[in-house]
Amino acid sequence: MAEVYIALVDTPGLFASIIKKVIGIDYCHVVLALDESFEQAYSVNRRNPAIPYFAGFVREDSEKILRKFPTASYRIIRLPCSIEQKERIQKELEACYEIRWRIHYCLVGLPFLMLNRPFHQKNHYTCSSFLAKLLDEQAISLFDKHFSLVTPRDFYELTQFEQIYEGSFSKYLRYQVQQKEAKGHAW
Repeated sequence: MAEVYIALVDTPGLFASIIKKVIGIDYCHVVLALDESFEQAYSVNRRNPAIPYFAGFVREDSEKILRKFPTASYRIIRLPCSIEQKERIQKELEACYEIRWRIHYCLVGLPFLMLNRPFHQKNHYTCSSFLAKLLDEQAISLFDKHFSLVTPRDFYELTQFEQIYEGSFSKYLRYQVQQKEAKGHAW
């Protein structure tokens, strides 16, 4: 058995505040990590945390995120999967990273999302639609709707998986460092 991690993120900002109002929860962003310490984390997000206008497929950089959003809150859940599913997810994420400049945020799809009408433009996703599609393609079907209609709220409402943390991202990362150091000192 293996696992991946899904983080729901509460970040400040104008665009984030609009998303929060539309979906009705504080967590407006979704990230997928292959490891508990979020060293291998990916999403459809701002290419530069300081610039909200250019978004696409990114490998999350914890240091940049902490500098730009030091008070960001995370809700992290552990999602069990098979070793084969995790390997396929990793390969797909690596393939997407290779073509990251061709994967963009789907602004055009937002009105369709609000109207509850499926819409997909090639290589254009929201953070949650990308993750829903990726997981569904690996036989991890979490939602009974088209991937383009999945929002961070849908991930928030998943109750069948273990929540491992909720709070400040900086505290979570400090805890992960402590855990690694403790394991390094174990005989």
